[in-house]
Amino acid sequence: MNLTEPRELAPLLEAFLLASGKPQSMERLFELFEEAERPEPPVFKKALDVLRKSCENRAFELVEVANGYRLQIREKYAPWVGRLWEERPQRYSRALLETMALIAYRQPITRGEIEDVRGVAVNSNIVKTLLEREWIRVVGYREVPGRPAMFATTKAFLDHFNLKSLDQLPPLAELREMEPEPIAGLEDDDPPVPAHLQALADASAEPGEPQEPREETSFRTLLVELDSMEEGLKTDFDDLLPSLPASDGEHEDERQWDEEPDPQRE
Repeated sequence: MNLTEPRELAPLLEAFLLASGKPQSMERLFELFEEAERPEPPVFKKALDVLRKSCENRAFELVEVANGYRLQIREKYAPWVGRLWEERPQRYSRALLETMALIAYRQPITRGEIEDVRGVAVNSNIVKTLLEREWIRVVGYREVPGRPAMFATTKAFLDHFNLKSLDQLPPLAELREMEPEPIAGLEDDDPPVPAHLQALADASAEPGEPQEPREETSFRTLLVELDSMEEGLKTDFDDLLPSLPASDGEHEDERQWDEEPDPQRE
């Protein structure tokens, strides 16, 4: 096999990606070759282009996501391919999707800031789920009373949604066009909150505290709120990758967030 020829290297890269079952970075692909046989980077790129073109009339495609290159089934076949698994696809609640949207478009953001926009308390299970799925991570702590954690998205989040970077997130204007118009004659488009979830929310209130009705922000209103936040979105948190302890004491990374003015909070 002539590994300096892109057309011969392409099937080998296809074999690597099919066997791995997950995205592989260019650096990782380099490591799979002995130094003496390792193709030059331009040959790698041409081979990947050959592989991408060879998938044009096939049921799968080559995509580049945050963690590298991946071979995956084309989206149009998903409804049928999904029948291979007995488990039903997980449906995400509106609250989880709204929380995820706020983190993605306004990161870094604290739980309290999410609650300010949504108008309701964030269920702890939502944050736990997002952390367990490794879609979000803590990138610092706001220097305010209680030092709340600041959340941002991860490369796993980008991989899951077939994104190479946060720059590929759809503009909020497009999301607004996708939101269906309210049905005339209905006061509330959203389904009622399940009784057991409402009971959990009520139980979290202080004993004896009067329960005043809170108006939950609609998804359409949420997009309007996010519109003013989209400018100046920070997309790189590599400067905050070292672990940040929750104990007292300042760190340079934490002070960096505090010293930067936030026009949305003035």
